[in-house]
Amino acid sequence: MSVSLASNKVLEISSRIERLPFSTWQVKVLVIISVFTFFDAFDAMAIAFALPALIGTWSLKPQYVGFLISAGFLGQLLGAITFGRLAERIGRLHTMIITVLLFSILSLCCAASWSYASLLVLRLIQGFGLGGEAPVAATYLNEIVGARIRGKYGMFLIILSFGIGLLLASFGGYWIVPHFGWRWLFVVGGVPAAIVAYLAYALPESPRWLAGVGRVTEAEGAMAAIERKVRTATNADLPAPVAPTAAPAATHTSFVQLFEGIYLRRTIVVWVIWFSAYLANYGVNTWLPTIYRTVFHLPLDKSALYSMVTLIFGTCAGLAAVLLVDVIGRRLVIGTCFLVGGILFLGLWLMGASSAGQVVVFTTLGWLFFSVICTVTYVYTPEVYPTRIRALGTSVATAWLRLAAMIGPVFVGMVIAHYGEVSRIFLFYGLIALIAGIVVLVLGIETKRGRYLKKFRPKTSSAVCHV
Repeated sequence: MSVSLASNKVLEISSRIERLPFSTWQVKVLVIISVFTFFDAFDAMAIAFALPALIGTWSLKPQYVGFLISAGFLGQLLGAITFGRLAERIGRLHTMIITVLLFSILSLCCAASWSYASLLVLRLIQGFGLGGEAPVAATYLNEIVGARIRGKYGMFLIILSFGIGLLLASFGGYWIVPHFGWRWLFVVGGVPAAIVAYLAYALPESPRWLAGVGRVTEAEGAMAAIERKVRTATNADLPAPVAPTAAPAATHTSFVQLFEGIYLRRTIVVWVIWFSAYLANYGVNTWLPTIYRTVFHLPLDKSALYSMVTLIFGTCAGLAAVLLVDVIGRRLVIGTCFLVGGILFLGLWLMGASSAGQVVVFTTLGWLFFSVICTVTYVYTPEVYPTRIRALGTSVATAWLRLAAMIGPVFVGMVIAHYGEVSRIFLFYGLIALIAGIVVLVLGIETKRGRYLKKFRPKTSSAVCHV
């Protein structure tokens, strides 16, 4: 099949998806993706709430704690890159199934670990699946649900499921670990393996991807099936498609394309966002239960409770972002939250972070804004790339998340081991956040559609491609 024919089919499929009205079918897609996002968050954070118990059981030093946290994120770094490429070759849906099975089964293996070394290795392998699931799921959602729906409703369910996953992991640290032991946190994380079959049955492959790789007949079949389901759900005729204005895209995929023309600037900005937001996110949040336990000598349940308070407020802030992102726009929300979050962390540094009360108040306030960034970025990143490199661009961007998540916990462990206090941690993360905020506001483009976009977007944003 010719490149032009495949490209024209991608444009046609895109216009047909964008014109679909909101229905129970999109709700089903969003809910299924959100379920796996929930378990992704739960499994990623389970180690943070198991660690206060493991430190005493295995006599772990701060440096070893940092490496144990970072091992999972090293696996996620490798998984994000590997499965991003795989999703371009075998499809979004099949790749999601593989990643969910991998991180679910490995969670059960982590529950059976017998030593520090065994848990380190198992977390590394589990991270491979965790790192692959999130960017591929974000890409799939971007390609199968219209922009006006995924921006508001998609964000709402993603942040809700991600936040609930974090909250239940913290609840596990507060209640499950003291009563049943840390292994049961990982047993719960194995649940998604049991529902993968439904994922394969309930969802179609991305018709945009099928068209982009030249499988036009399958793309038409998948798109027609989606239209039938939406028509049945709404009990009304579908509106006529409106042809998109974006130019046809090439069907080949190359890493170099992320840096060609208008995409160089976009790639740099999203890399800065992912790295900076999650450097602070995982550097602080994965250590909070252990900091309360080892630095401020709080009881095990109170350490988990303080951490849970931070996550509760962060989840609420993420939900509030749903109301802002389609009104204000992605770029301004992300940039402003970086600046405010950075100022709060610097304020904690100036106060010395000398008590558990100071830490819980300022980290909670800071997490309000970083939670918004982390949520909006999952929507923003796929929107700056066209279909041909969307999965690759999103996966490589999230690889910076994994790199940051590897560096952050090790850095915190080194600071605590050498200085015995935590104020320097917030100086570092505060400065990083301020720099990131400036980069986003100066160089970022806006992908929101509407009057606000016309008023505030840079000139280059006219080339944003939602196809």
